[in-house]
Amino acid sequence: MPQLIGEYDCKIDAKGRMRMPTQLLKQLGGDTAHQFVLNRGFEKCLMIYPEANWDKITKEIDNLNVYDPKQRQFIRYFYRGASKVATDGSERILFPKRLMAYAGLTKEVVLFAYNDRIEVWDKEAYDNMLDEEPEDFSALAQEVMAKKDKEEIVEVNVKTMPGGGASWTSDQ
Repeated sequence: MPQLIGEYDCKIDAKGRMRMPTQLLKQLGGDTAHQFVLNRGFEKCLMIYPEANWDKITKEIDNLNVYDPKQRQFIRYFYRGASKVATDGSERILFPKRLMAYAGLTKEVVLFAYNDRIEVWDKEAYDNMLDEEPEDFSALAQEVMAKKDKEEIVEVNVKTMPGGGASWTSDQ
């Protein structure tokens, strides 16, 4: 699967259809209809997963323990609203009304493609999110991406015991 990238301004018509950007479809390859799974995002956006990527992600989720209440709740929320969609002859996809309402999608939307997925944002919500960019992006990058240079050191106290044995204790 190619690495998806780009921001695309799009419009949703009165029937809830959106034409997928040609440049984005080229990244996906192929000349036939493209198959996707559309789902809720973690914030108030939608996620478009190419079908092969969805299958990979759901394998991990399907390994969660349905007998654990937190994991079961996550499974429910993750799959809630998931819908298979495909491009039509005009390279459009149809958004289910319930998902459009969840993300507050209106006529103007922004597609934000990265890695193996595409976020769908209402244009105004996307612009507002970008306005909240941290003042010091460098500090955020360091916090998220920097590796620890030093391994954690554990101090051990060794005491010699009568008869030549030793005991140890850790300060942790």
